[in-house]
Amino acid sequence: MASRGLGTAVSLGGLAALWIIAATLSDDASVLPQPWQLLPAFLRALGSGELGFHLGMTLMRVVCSFGLAMSVGIALGLAMGRLPRLDRWLDPWLVVFLNLPALVLIVLCYLWIGLTETAAIVAVTLNKIPNVATVIREGARALDPGLDAMAGIYRMPFLRRMRHVVLPQLAPFITASARSGVAVIWKIVLVVEFLGRSNGVGFQIHLYFQLFDVAMVLVYAFSFIAVMLAVEWLALQPLERRASRWRQT
Repeated sequence: MASRGLGTAVSLGGLAALWIIAATLSDDASVLPQPWQLLPAFLRALGSGELGFHLGMTLMRVVCSFGLAMSVGIALGLAMGRLPRLDRWLDPWLVVFLNLPALVLIVLCYLWIGLTETAAIVAVTLNKIPNVATVIREGARALDPGLDAMAGIYRMPFLRRMRHVVLPQLAPFITASARSGVAVIWKIVLVVEFLGRSNGVGFQIHLYFQLFDVAMVLVYAFSFIAVMLAVEWLALQPLERRASRWRQT
């Protein structure tokens, strides 16, 4: 664990060094400021409360979209993996939505539903459900038929079978889709906010883009990246290791 943490620190240090070199070569803070030049702007945004408010709004949209996409995607993927006839019917739909650009879904949701919070969350959720369903479908196809037969012989109730037989085998697939889902969802949320919301990190990036304020764009971008890295390291990676522990025993 210590060596892994050291490797991460060295990698991030290398990225910071590249940033410093690029900023030095450009020699123009309006194009690419040095990392330490962002500190005053960060402290101003933090002290005014704007940074916390907009981070909170974006995080709320990420959590809502993530919860909906995972719930629907897991149910859909499990059903398609277990029911071949349903899979044949829905597979073309899945392919279409997997290849439909996120921007198209976002614009259509805003046009059909309006520039509302509901439209924003629906757009992000629809963009992520196909990816979750695809991963879970492959996991459902890989379920051990012997364990399934044993559950049938002992006439295990549906909920108990799901808890003790199906979900433990699907856990690595669920955690994998969750990790990739968070990474994709928060990026889509920023686009949704950029196009049609009046708050959030994406809205602030849009605002400072119009003002050509590179420093504030980087402040908001890196602030939310830091939040997402904390979620990844403190929540998702430990959950993935825990979900895969039973395979190593």
